[in-house]
Amino acid sequence: MKRTPRSLFALVLLLIPAIAWCAPALLRLATTTSTDNSGLLGDILPAFTNSTGIQVQVIAVGTGKALRLGANGDVDVVLVHAPPSEEKWMAAGNGVNRRYVMYNDFVIVGPPDDPAGIAGTKDAAAAFKRIAEHKSLFISRGDDSGTNKKELILWKDAGIQPAGHWYRAAGQGMGKVLAMAGELDAYTLTDRGTWLAYQSKLPLKILVQGDKRLFNPYHVMAVNPDKYPDARYTDAMQFIAWLTSVKGQHMIGAYRVKNQQLFVPTAVTHH
Repeated sequence: MKRTPRSLFALVLLLIPAIAWCAPALLRLATTTSTDNSGLLGDILPAFTNSTGIQVQVIAVGTGKALRLGANGDVDVVLVHAPPSEEKWMAAGNGVNRRYVMYNDFVIVGPPDDPAGIAGTKDAAAAFKRIAEHKSLFISRGDDSGTNKKELILWKDAGIQPAGHWYRAAGQGMGKVLAMAGELDAYTLTDRGTWLAYQSKLPLKILVQGDKRLFNPYHVMAVNPDKYPDARYTDAMQFIAWLTSVKGQHMIGAYRVKNQQLFVPTAVTHH
């Protein structure tokens, strides 16, 4: 029987729900540039998708913006590294199921000739003070990221209000800030993971590391479904469960750049 245009239109309407039902789930993840720039997510997310069928849309921004995206219901899950801000975000009812995933650390990098003379200093705040005293060029993320928040704490600990021609706020992610510091022979604060991923392209070196204040923990949180019923809460919980599972934690711990481990998993102690 020959189908009329109207019957064809009706058939299409019937098929639309089936097509939508077959479409892969898309989980929106707001995370830091460090997890993306370091290559970690590119390495582990395919395994999550293969295991669950859930595709992940990565939105790599600073921690401050990632938390705002979650607070506005624009994403489903958040993976960031600024505990004080995370705790306020949770207390405001924006998220649920906050879990400790991994850590790495921050390092201060700069030009090999080290004009401020900070190499080998074990006190990060003292190193910052020396940079300010010498008015050596410092590139700040300036983007309300977890790295930027840590940097501002260190300036406060040093008793310095950074300003002037020597202090430049880039408003960029970690990879771009490292590139700028390399081009300008400047100092900057970076997470070790992004540094390891970029160091071969840069004329910089690690000058300060090991201060306990440079510790850098990462947590994952689902957006609160009571606040945003349209959030993919079930998918977010699957992602959190996988990320903190033996499999996910093993992949985090096994990820390396130039044979160096970038992140230390914390959710599973034996894997």
